[in-house]
Amino acid sequence: MLLQMRGRLSVMMFLEYFIWGAWYVTFGTWLGQQLHFSGEEIGLAAGTTALGAMLSPFLVGLVADELFANQRLLAALHGIGGVLLWIASTQKSFGAMYFILLVYSLCYMPTMALTNALAFRQMKDPKQDFGSIRVLGTAGWIVAGLLIGYMGVESTAVPIRVAAVSSILMAMYSLTLPHTPPLRSAHGFKLSNIFPAEAFNLFKDRNFSVFALASFLICIPLQFYYTFTNPFLNEIGVQNAAGKMTMGQMSELLFMVTLPWFFRRLGVKYTLMLGMFAWALRYICFGTGNSSSLVWLLYVGIVLHGICYDFFFVTGQVYVDQKAPPALRAAAQGLITFITYGIGMFIGSWICGRIVDLYAKSSPTGALLHNWRSIWMVPAIASAVVLVFFWAGFRNEDRAADQPLPKTGAVTRALSQ
Repeated sequence: MLLQMRGRLSVMMFLEYFIWGAWYVTFGTWLGQQLHFSGEEIGLAAGTTALGAMLSPFLVGLVADELFANQRLLAALHGIGGVLLWIASTQKSFGAMYFILLVYSLCYMPTMALTNALAFRQMKDPKQDFGSIRVLGTAGWIVAGLLIGYMGVESTAVPIRVAAVSSILMAMYSLTLPHTPPLRSAHGFKLSNIFPAEAFNLFKDRNFSVFALASFLICIPLQFYYTFTNPFLNEIGVQNAAGKMTMGQMSELLFMVTLPWFFRRLGVKYTLMLGMFAWALRYICFGTGNSSSLVWLLYVGIVLHGICYDFFFVTGQVYVDQKAPPALRAAAQGLITFITYGIGMFIGSWICGRIVDLYAKSSPTGALLHNWRSIWMVPAIASAVVLVFFWAGFRNEDRAADQPLPKTGAVTRALSQ
C-alpha cells in the first residue's frame, strides 16, 4: 500500500473514533451532575448506541452495499450526526435528549463498518495492512480522552460539542477519500443478506451456543463500566478522570500484542475465562478503591480493561472466525456483534441505570450521592456467575494440528469487527 493512502486511511480511523471517545466517556457525568438525570435515564441514553449497533447492519447491508458510494454515505451520516450532537448539547429534558441521541446513533454506528469496508477496498493485503491502520482508531479515542481530561470540562456540554465539530470535520474529510462505489446492483433488501440461515447452524454446536450465551450475558455488566466509570471517578474526587481512563485503551493495545502468546498456551476456553475473571476483578477494585490511599486499585481496575476486552472479545472474535466456514465468517461475526453489542449492551444499559438509582441518596446539600461499593459489587457478582456458567458449559477444545494460531491474520480480522 502506498504511504499516501495509508496516511489518508489512518486519519479517517483517527477521526472516526476520536468522535466517539470525545463525548461518550464523560456523557454520564454531564447528564448526572449538570442536567440531574436519574441513573436509569443516563443508562438508557447511553444505550442508544446499542440500538444503533443492532440496526446498523441492516442499513449498511442495504444502503452501502447497493445504493451509495461509501465515502459519500460517510460524509452524509457524519454531517447529520454533527448537527444532531450539537442540538443534543442544548437539550435539558430526557425525552428530547433520548430521541436525538437515538437518531444520532443510527447515523454513527454504521460508520464504523463503513470505514472498515472503505479501508479494505483500498488494500492489496488486508491481513498485513489493516491492523496498523485500525490502531489509529484506538489512538483517536485515547487522544480524545486526554484532551477532554486536560480541559477539565467533563461535567459540561463541551465534550459533546467537541464531538459535534469533529463529526462535521469528518464529514468534509470523507469527501476527499477514494471513490468506493457499491459492489452489487440494487435488488432490494433481504434479511438473509445480513444473517444467512446457514450462520444459525453454528448454534447446533454446544460450545458455540455456550459461548454466544456467555457473550450476551457478560455484556450486561460491561455496560456498568462504559456508562458509570467516569461519573463514579468524578463523584469520589479523582482529578482528570477522562485522561486516566485512557489507560484502559493503552492497556488494550499492550495486551493485543501478547494475546497470541496466551492463546497458544491457554487455548480458547481458558483465555476467555481469564478475560471474564478480569471483569469481576475490575469491579471489585472499583468497589474497594478510593481517591486517596487506595487510588491504585482504581488504576488497576482501569488497566484491566485491556484484559477484559482483548481476552474475551478479541479472543471471541478469533474463535468465531475459526468455527465459521470462510463464506460465513462475516455473517457469523455480525450475528455475534448483534447479540452482544446490540441486545446485551442495550439490556445492560437499562439494568445498570436501575442499580445506580437503587443505591442513590441525596446529601444535606441536595447533591446526589451513591453507594458505589454496593453498585460495583452487582456487576462483579454477575461477571463471576457468567464465568462459572462458561467454565461448566464450555468443553475444552483441543486445537487441531492444522488449525492456525491467532497470529496477525486472525487478530486483524477481529480488529475489523
